[in-house]
Order: sequence, then structure tokens, then C-alpha cells
Amino acid sequence: MDQIDADVGNMFEKIDTWLDGFFRLLPNIALALVVLILFYFLGILISRIVRSRAEKRDRNSLGEVAGSLLRWAVTLLGFALAITIIAPSITPGDLLGGLGVSSVAIGFAFKDILQNMLAGILILLRQPFQVGDEIVSGGHTGRVEKIETRATFIKTYDGRRVVIPNADIYTDSVVVITAFDKVRSQYDIGVGCNDSWEDAKRLMIEGASESEGVLNNPAPEVTPIAIADSSNNIRLRWWTESDRSSVIHTYGRVLENVYKKLDGAGIDMPYPTQVVLLHDQTEEHDGDRSKQREGWPANAEGDNPKPARTVQAEQEDAHRKQSSDHTSGNAA
Repeated sequence: MDQIDADVGNMFEKIDTWLDGFFRLLPNIALALVVLILFYFLGILISRIVRSRAEKRDRNSLGEVAGSLLRWAVTLLGFALAITIIAPSITPGDLLGGLGVSSVAIGFAFKDILQNMLAGILILLRQPFQVGDEIVSGGHTGRVEKIETRATFIKTYDGRRVVIPNADIYTDSVVVITAFDKVRSQYDIGVGCNDSWEDAKRLMIEGASESEGVLNNPAPEVTPIAIADSSNNIRLRWWTESDRSSVIHTYGRVLENVYKKLDGAGIDMPYPTQVVLLHDQTEEHDGDRSKQREGWPANAEGDNPKPARTVQAEQEDAHRKQSSDHTSGNAA
């Protein structure tokens, strides 16, 4: 078996060479650390300036995102310069080339994250909605709490937090409820067919106008929309402030006031009714009103058909009586 001879002298020579190289690079390493620290604090300073400018324009979310991105960009630039100081053989071109290859690999690995980040930046720049707006997105309705680079946070009306990826918000339709100051509500009311349409419309407008939260401009309006089976339907429309609290509370007050107005004036508000007639469909006279025994109105003359069960019982009694009389006659 061959023996491996360890050249101890060569090993110490290598270690000595490494130490000599390390000590020669100490000034470069120290300078690189100074550059890295300077760029780190420069990034923090730039981030604070951007956030301050954004706050003055009432765009806090954009300031936070832009400040964070700039801080990391400046820090990465300082890290690249530090590498070129420690290893002068590495040029900025080499770093850019390596960064290009790495960015492609990172792009494939973190495609969804980068997509959400880009969508978040576009949302913050274009501002289709802002923090505090009430929106509907992906089947969720609530108030926007925060817009980050990855997702948008909304608080639903029942007190839950929903995190929606920015890519979903940017590619799907979004309803911004509070985009405008005013929003319209409506309700369809059915009144009796024999009641006055003009009186009903006047009372409905009065009830809506007297409700707290209903705006005078535009004023409430009514429009007949249908002559239905059991009522004449009139649509009542009114305008309120666009926030959810104003809409829902005003909605309840309008319905209550309109009902009291119509009911107090004797205006009928009917509901659908049905009349069901039941009759025996097993007897031979089914469908013949002159002989039908169940389910038909009484005759004015008083000669009304009897129920099938009653007739059958009378026939059985008569048959038993005839059988009894016949037996008695034979015995005599």
C-alpha cells in the first residue's frame, strides 16, 4: 500500500502566502467597509427624504415603497463598489454581467413576487384608489388599510382583514365605492292596484326627503316600473354620502319613514297571495261541477253535493238496512 507523504513545509508556505495576501488587502478591506457603511447610511437618508416629500403630497404609501426600494438600491450599489475595491481584478462590467444572469434566474424563481411588486408600484403611481377608500375586489368589500409592494390590505365591514395580491387587483376589475362623494340607493315598493299612483309617489318622496342622511341635491325621485300580479310597483331613488355607514343607516331610515307615510294614508302595500282548491280526484264525477263533491263553492239553492265519504257512508247504511229488512221478511 502506497504511503502519502505530507509536505509540512509546503503547507506552512501556503498559509504564509495567504496571510501575506490578507495583510496586503487589509487597507482595501477597511476602505470597502467604509464605503459600504457610507452607502448604507446614504440609502437611509435618501429614503427619509423621499418619504418626507411624499407625506407632504399626502402619498404616504408611495413614499414608503419608493424609499425602501431606493435604500436597497443604494446599498447594493455600495456593496458592488466594495467588491471592486477588495478585488480590483473584478470590473464593474463583470458585476453587471453577473447581475444580468442572476436577475434572469431570480426572475424565474420569484416571478409571482416580482409581478406583485410591479403591480403594487403601478397602483401607487396611478392611484386608482387610496388608503381609506372603500373598494370591492375579488368578492371582498371593505376599507383599504395599507398598500404594500406585495399586497393590499382591506378591512371588511364585519371586522376581518383580507390580504389581496396586487397582481389580482391590477388585472381584475375593482369597484371603488368612495371614488365620488355621492352614491345612489333605490328600493321598489308595491302599492295597491286601486290606490292613487300620484298620492303614493308624493308620500314616498316626502318620506325619503324627511329621512336623515338623504341629500337634497339630487333630490329623491320615483318612477313607476311595473304593473305586477298583485301590485303596482314604484321605484324610489335617493342619494347619500358614499361611505358605507351613511348608505346603510340612511337606507333603513328611508324604508321606515316611507312605510309609515303610506300606511298612515291608507295606501295598501299588498303581497302575493294564492288560492288553492282541493277536491277528490278519485271518484267518477271528478271535473263535473254539478256532481263534484269537494272543493267547489256552495250552490245558492242550497242543494249542494255531499262529500264522497259522506255519500259512501250513507250508501253503506242503506245497504245494511236493506239486508236487515230482507232477513226479517224471510224470518216471518
